[in-house]
Amino acid sequence: MKRSDFLVVVFWTMTVGTAALAEPIPVTHIQRPMHRFMVARSEDGKTIASGEFSQVVQGDEVTMRMTYRFVDGSIDDETTTYRQQGTFRLVRNHHIEQGPFFARPIDFTVEAATGIVTSRTIDKNGGIHAESKHMDLPDDLANGLVGTLLLNVPPNTAPFRATMLAPVGGGRSVRLLISPEDEQTVQLAGQNLKATVFRIHPELGGIVGLIARLLGLQPKDVMVWVLEGEEPAVAVIVGQLGGYGPVVSSELEGASLGK
Repeated sequence: MKRSDFLVVVFWTMTVGTAALAEPIPVTHIQRPMHRFMVARSEDGKTIASGEFSQVVQGDEVTMRMTYRFVDGSIDDETTTYRQQGTFRLVRNHHIEQGPFFARPIDFTVEAATGIVTSRTIDKNGGIHAESKHMDLPDDLANGLVGTLLLNVPPNTAPFRATMLAPVGGGRSVRLLISPEDEQTVQLAGQNLKATVFRIHPELGGIVGLIARLLGLQPKDVMVWVLEGEEPAVAVIVGQLGGYGPVVSSELEGASLGK
């Protein structure tokens, strides 16, 4: 197995027995139509991609799309549909990563209602191959939804877990431990706004976690700054795209961390 392949497997593998059952997140902030722009930067502050976020609401069903277009021609495009009726339930998620920025391109679709998971690959001749299978998916599946969940938990919430389905081996369940860390200031449109900082930690256990630490392949935690108030918003995300590779800072256009 190539080192890059093992890195992805390590990130998306876990021992299920180490994770407690997740509690459903109640809807406290109804999501509405919106359109926002993002900027992605490298660790040295250089702009590497521009992002566009849109959200459409039909009844209790929300469809959101986040697209990053990189200066090197790469693209990260994710569309997620979910229901916000009492609690959040994923309907479908489609995530594409392709181009030179990504060591492993992905085209991965999850249909939560039916349990059908589809992976698409492109062969050396440009032919597209799709493989689908049925999986028993948990109610707390959060592909594309983690940011929305963070908008609906109070700053003093206890740590909680969510499940994601990773695009490895046709789909592999992963547990994420999500914890509030601190309160910091985010500067946006000339204002200093209070934000809660959340840490998202992938739980690796057993031999997989041990090997990851020994090889230096333990994925880094993702940090998320969520603006507080009547209409909370995700302002800054710092982490590795796809769970591996360089750390990227993704920010609302015009946002920066307070000094």
